[in-house]
Amino acid sequence: MIAQLRGTLLEKSFDRVVVEVSGIGYGVLVSLQTLAELPAPGSEVTLRTHLQIREDAHLLFGFASDAERRAFELCISVSGIGPKLAMALLSALRPEELSQTIVAGDVARLSRTPGIGKKTAERLVVELRDKFEKLGLARSTNSAPMVRSTGTAAAVSSALVHLGYRQAEAERAAEEATKKWGAEVPLEQLVKEALRALTG
Repeated sequence: MIAQLRGTLLEKSFDRVVVEVSGIGYGVLVSLQTLAELPAPGSEVTLRTHLQIREDAHLLFGFASDAERRAFELCISVSGIGPKLAMALLSALRPEELSQTIVAGDVARLSRTPGIGKKTAERLVVELRDKFEKLGLARSTNSAPMVRSTGTAAAVSSALVHLGYRQAEAERAAEEATKKWGAEVPLEQLVKEALRALTG
């Protein structure tokens, strides 16, 4: 099992990165939360990982912290929650926010994540409340990403639509995030802020 990767970040996109380790490029699926914490391509990075082996593919998921990986593994332990939905949850909510939401039984907030209906949200609360309480996630104090590049409302909107949000609400959230934070903020940070507005 591949538990961690340390190497050079070669590429970044909305849902995946490529990390070169000893001459091999690993494609790694990541949440928007992790994406926002990664440096620019060419930098050295360390990702905690989870390997999923299927008949048709080997999928490697990467996380900026042990807490995020643990939250992911707890989510996929719930019936009906696959890796895609788990990553959608972790794109919308930081691990500690997801923990607080589940422990509080906030079904409405969980249901705002694309693909998560009321029944699925209720199942998450029932099956994971005690586990998240035991996990005891603490709020990170050093997770604010650095300003590195430019982004536009159109690109933010496109990313939100890609994550499953309707065009109209994606455009509205993208415009609000761009006005509030400015176009010089990194695209991944603008997407992250727009997601918070949609799920907050």
